[in-house]
Amino acid sequence: MKKQTLVSVRLSDPVAERLENLAHATNRSKSFLAAQAIEEFLALQEWQVAAIKEGIDAADRGELVSHDEAVAELSRWGKSHAD
Repeated sequence: MKKQTLVSVRLSDPVAERLENLAHATNRSKSFLAAQAIEEFLALQEWQVAAIKEGIDAADRGELVSHDEAVAELSRWGKSHAD
């Protein structure tokens, strides 16, 4: 079994009630749901920090595009290839 650490958090009453309701609806413990939420939050934040670092490193290497090139690329987003 993995080593575990107990962490205590304070929740507003509405959030605590939502957690209680979800635990009941999913037949999971509040601790299980809280741990899952923290894991997902950490994964997202770690991904974002790594992506920012990657972008900064690329900029430091001079791998940049002009404002006009960036705007042109962004204007193509969301359009089908047939447009």
